[in-house]
Amino acid sequence: MKNFLEKAFQLELNNTSIKQEFIAGFTTFITMAYIIFVNPQMMATSGMDLGASFVGTCIAAAIACFAMGFYSNWPVGLAPGMGLNAFFTYTVVGEMGYSWEVALGAVFLAGILFVIISVTPLRQWMLNSIEATFLSLGNFKDIETLLAAIGFLLILVLAVRKVVGAIIIGVLAVTISGLLLGLIQFNGIVSSPPDLKPILLKLDILGAIDVAMISVIISFLFVNLFDTAGTLLGVASRANLIDDSGKIINLDKALKADSTASVAGSFLGCSPVTSYVESSAGVEAGGRTGLTAITIGMFFLIAIFFSPIASMVPSYATAGALIYVAILMLGGMERLDWSDNTELLPALIMIIMIPLTFSIANGIAIGFISYVVLKLAARKTLDISMGAWFLFLIFVLKFILLD
Repeated sequence: MKNFLEKAFQLELNNTSIKQEFIAGFTTFITMAYIIFVNPQMMATSGMDLGASFVGTCIAAAIACFAMGFYSNWPVGLAPGMGLNAFFTYTVVGEMGYSWEVALGAVFLAGILFVIISVTPLRQWMLNSIEATFLSLGNFKDIETLLAAIGFLLILVLAVRKVVGAIIIGVLAVTISGLLLGLIQFNGIVSSPPDLKPILLKLDILGAIDVAMISVIISFLFVNLFDTAGTLLGVASRANLIDDSGKIINLDKALKADSTASVAGSFLGCSPVTSYVESSAGVEAGGRTGLTAITIGMFFLIAIFFSPIASMVPSYATAGALIYVAILMLGGMERLDWSDNTELLPALIMIIMIPLTFSIANGIAIGFISYVVLKLAARKTLDISMGAWFLFLIFVLKFILLD
């Protein structure tokens, strides 16, 4: 077995060991394990069965991690993406009124487009076309609101102290507090996995083939592409996956694994599956090969038997995690080109318009439109790639014909 792992993942060549890869995989899993509690709740809000969604989340994440590990030999963990699941539930299903089955069809179609981009020269063309720039407060007299706030602060404190698994610790701490206060009922710890049938293969692809769904599919595609590209580039630099010529080793395989995982996830009732930036925690712990990803996948499979815990986690326990992840997403603003308004303003407009329009799709569309308009106004037409022109026309037609 040891010889097989050494040969399959080139452990010695990458200056690592089975033990080191296992520790790295466990570290990454702990930092991203909150998704097995947060995602099922998000999907349940759209109408899916909670237990089935829990199993689907774990299986989709495991399959994605195995694909990443065996095919690309990258130490990256994957799971249904945060932000993408919120867009799925609150925009596509909630605001636009589509069924979750049709929304899954859109996830499938976006995944197919991502696969096409990953296996053809479109990959480089699209990546070059995407510029690097791109409710009430609550009543604190209510115990659940107070617990949510405490959970958020706990996550912040643990994160500042660089405690591994800060998010999952915060979620579980609030859940235990709810149990002690009698707000939730104890359902046990271990059990056989819930039935997956209520959501398995329920996607409605034909229902998603609709003109009005174009912006939704494009949004799923580009948010996933942004997340994946950013995460993989960040992990590559930390895990020494860049060769002497500056080329990222097996980047094409990593993108193929990620895109294929999104397609597979749609069959399991999941929003787009994507690479997690939390993978950097495992890399810092010594993860260098796909064995780290395989380890993460194994832990996701084991998690299936802990569904009673997932069923006990209340929404106010995951609220702090959602807010914290949203704050982390703002970290990308440091990479904006603050010296060029034609690069900076479109990105800021996109960031602002997503919450103002309550739509990731509209926010992205307005951002791309403003990018082209500002480049034209500044007489920098040569900066506008063919991909940007194409998206500009698509989004303009979308607003003229559909809105």
